[in-house]
Amino acid sequence: MTLKTTKLRDAITFALAAGATALVGTGTAFAQEPASDTATTLDRIEVTGSRIRRADIEGAVPVTVIDRAAIDASGDVSVSDLLRDATFSSFGNFRPQSGSSAQGVADVDLRGIGSDRTLVLIDGRRAPYAPSTGVSADLNTIPLAAVERIEILSDGASAVYGSDAIGGVVNIILRRDFEGAELRYGRGMTKIEGGDTEEGSVVFGTNSDRGSLLLGASFSSREMVFTRDQIGGNVRGASFYGNNFYFEDPADPGPGGSDGAAGGALTGYACDDPNYYINGANCVYDFNAVAANEASVKNKSLFARGHWQIDQDWSVYTSASYSTTDSFGRYAPTPGRLYIPEGTPNDPVVGDGLGVFVYHRYAAAGNRDNFVDNAVSDFNLGFEWQATDKLFVDFGVRRSDAQFKEIGRGYIVTPLAEAAAASGAYNLFDPFGNPQQTVQGITTTTSRDGWFNIDEAYANATLDLFDMAGGLSSIAFGAEYREEEFGDLYDSLSEAGVVAGSAGNSAEGSREVYAAYAEWLFPIVDTFDVTLAARYDSYSDYGSDISPKVSLRWQPLDNLTFRGSVGEGFRAPALPYLYGKRAFSAEQIQDYRSCLAIGFSPADCGGDANGDNIADGPENEDVVSYQIDSYSSGNPDLESETSKQYSFGVAWDATEWLNLTLDYYNIEIDDRIRLIEYQELVDFDNRGIALPPGTSVIRRANGSVAEVNTAYANEGDLETSGLDFNARTRFDLGDAGRLENWLQVAYVLDYTVTDGSTEKDRLGWVTSPDTRASLRNTWTYGDLSVNWNINYIGDQQNPDSSPDFGFLAGGPNTRVASYTTNDVAVNYQLPWNGTATLGATNVGDRYPQLVGYDNRPWNFYLYDAYGRTVYFRYTQKF
Repeated sequence: MTLKTTKLRDAITFALAAGATALVGTGTAFAQEPASDTATTLDRIEVTGSRIRRADIEGAVPVTVIDRAAIDASGDVSVSDLLRDATFSSFGNFRPQSGSSAQGVADVDLRGIGSDRTLVLIDGRRAPYAPSTGVSADLNTIPLAAVERIEILSDGASAVYGSDAIGGVVNIILRRDFEGAELRYGRGMTKIEGGDTEEGSVVFGTNSDRGSLLLGASFSSREMVFTRDQIGGNVRGASFYGNNFYFEDPADPGPGGSDGAAGGALTGYACDDPNYYINGANCVYDFNAVAANEASVKNKSLFARGHWQIDQDWSVYTSASYSTTDSFGRYAPTPGRLYIPEGTPNDPVVGDGLGVFVYHRYAAAGNRDNFVDNAVSDFNLGFEWQATDKLFVDFGVRRSDAQFKEIGRGYIVTPLAEAAAASGAYNLFDPFGNPQQTVQGITTTTSRDGWFNIDEAYANATLDLFDMAGGLSSIAFGAEYREEEFGDLYDSLSEAGVVAGSAGNSAEGSREVYAAYAEWLFPIVDTFDVTLAARYDSYSDYGSDISPKVSLRWQPLDNLTFRGSVGEGFRAPALPYLYGKRAFSAEQIQDYRSCLAIGFSPADCGGDANGDNIADGPENEDVVSYQIDSYSSGNPDLESETSKQYSFGVAWDATEWLNLTLDYYNIEIDDRIRLIEYQELVDFDNRGIALPPGTSVIRRANGSVAEVNTAYANEGDLETSGLDFNARTRFDLGDAGRLENWLQVAYVLDYTVTDGSTEKDRLGWVTSPDTRASLRNTWTYGDLSVNWNINYIGDQQNPDSSPDFGFLAGGPNTRVASYTTNDVAVNYQLPWNGTATLGATNVGDRYPQLVGYDNRPWNFYLYDAYGRTVYFRYTQKF
């Protein structure tokens, strides 16, 4: 859509602020009121959540707006940082993690139901997925300097946009109408060493009666942060992959066999090399001393867009952008499990007739360093045609290419390492004393190449049909065609599963998508209207889906609006889920029969009073964990998952200075697409429950688990519901300026996951808070404005016993306290059309509680650990 006048832009901003759910981020909560005659001259535009072009912006679904003023007033340098503070991100968002297979990626997860169930749009068109994940968009490749505003639809929208819009839609609107030039530069300094930010941009724009043109370039960066600096250098990690051994299991001998009795620290090794230390009977490795938690991210981008009015009825528009994101991450040296045959030079117990398995850290090979380069190019060309006074047509083509390259250094080839250890060429008793050529001989450089490309053609039309008591009945209809190509190719050694310290495998696939949709508005009376919508999507690889939706809006008073909707949605199987190759990992499980088979007592294995706990799962949580060979793969027989959703709410402009909104949502997801957990499969096998297709648990003759194979499957359900409350105030203080406040609270009422035959209410568990809130305060006095923002994350408490399967962060009965941070910024408009900003985020220097989750010392999705961050920014307009 094109906003043609300043007055129109002001009117739209005000209408969205007054009628939408909330404004997240910092900055102005209320825009300036438009002139009294503006409402009669509003052009009809398209707003996120609807294809119908209309002047009445407040519709039947809640839309949240983060405008340019809010972006400028924040201390954020990326789209992902901005959205991480949104209360809709109930359980947090993924961020760049050192050592992760998605190291440089950042996403958004609305309602806590998964980023792959949140649709990200750029100017109303689907953003490409990150090639390293293949399931969600990478926000790090979208330059914040190019963004005009972000619209968040907190309602299901598959009937309008198709797959993935179950949790909602994030529509990133890029800047378009800009006159003059703008230069910007900013720096941020974190209390913790590392993590500093830098940003800069230049934007040029020109407008005329016939069209507009905008050109821009930007960069932003955040440096790498080491674990030792965030959690304190005296908090040591203790990885069993230091230098420890287990005896060979006589019932399962050889390199692929299982562990027997524990031997403890490798006999004859002093365990005093850098970062090694003795912990009880074991020689462990302090991975916190060398590993980074957060990878560095550097973004550079070029962007351009233009619009030209060809004649009275025709106009053409185009946009192009190119963005690169470079990331560097460091993980601790490679851990590995080696088989040492009996009597060979590295056998710690010669003459016992048994070989050993050594859990070793290849510290002499150095750290694992990963270098990631992402690049996204996007080009769109479209035409708008006012065919008649009743028919408007918009059509065009788009090409989007996302490329990904990764290089990993310091990884170990397990067969070469085992051969060198068996021959004595590699000395386990003196890792740092090994010749450099020996270490290099077992070391490899890994690589990945990926892409996710989209070719798209689309056509939309809005047609006014007939008059009704409440106004014009209009219909929007259209069609889309899309080709998707995905690839994520690993090097041959990684594909073979012989590289220690890494996991994953290649995936490659493509498909075609055809879609047709319609949306029909019925303004029954002036105060009540109904909108019907439906969409048909056909995928070349799995089948088709139909998504209907009904939305209602009732406005009994000028300042009071009730709204509601009910609909169905779907998520198509992601290409990696369909075409991923079999990938190896070595997972830990708890299994009673396996525990007994390797020599532990029934009590150590979690046995009950009868010494038999096969079906019930361990009663004692501190039971022995057992490492097994595990494999995961895609499933070409996957079907889509489906959802049923409804919402209703109220918006009340109580006074000139107070606006309130309250919305309720309910989402039910059936036939969830998920990777079945290894522990879950073992528990299924113990209970005699049929395993999902493509999965298996293979046991040895003695009953122990030898191998578990998992795959993506349509298995399980999810249901969640909650409330979104907003209170907005604006006070004219006369000579003392103006004060604006915005309170936003997201409260999750229910979050229930059903896997197999087990139902779990996960709400309130660690990593799943029931409450997120923010309070934005802005005081403006002439050229001076002050922002004070408060961000709140509710407390979490694990149940006093673990679930039958699944990972429970922190263990039973773990509690994480509530977490509140304060951000303050001062902005001053300088006489020469410049703006200076000085601010600090987390001024109280709060740090997250150290409860481990997803191989991190705290929940990376919900919290950061930068400490107090002081920043400044200067903007000059010409």
